[in-house]
Amino acid sequence: MADQTLQLYGTDWCTKSSALRNYMQSRWIEFEDFNVETDPTAESKIRALYGGALKFPTVVYGDDFLKNPSIRELNAFLKKYDLMD
Repeated sequence: MADQTLQLYGTDWCTKSSALRNYMQSRWIEFEDFNVETDPTAESKIRALYGGALKFPTVVYGDDFLKNPSIRELNAFLKKYDLMD
């Protein structure tokens, strides 16, 4: 999956989105950051994953995704795809 990019979908006001964003930045993990309130394409992508519901934060890599992960769940997800040490 070398052509895949890690993606975070959230909002600016969501503390969990901010926590995940800050954590990945502090670990120098590269990811794309999408705001589901200001980016209609991002909103549509997330609604498609959850049957029309807007659930965030969501972390996506390829076809796999996590809804509202804890740091422990995020670390397992990142290690699964060799995205962190």
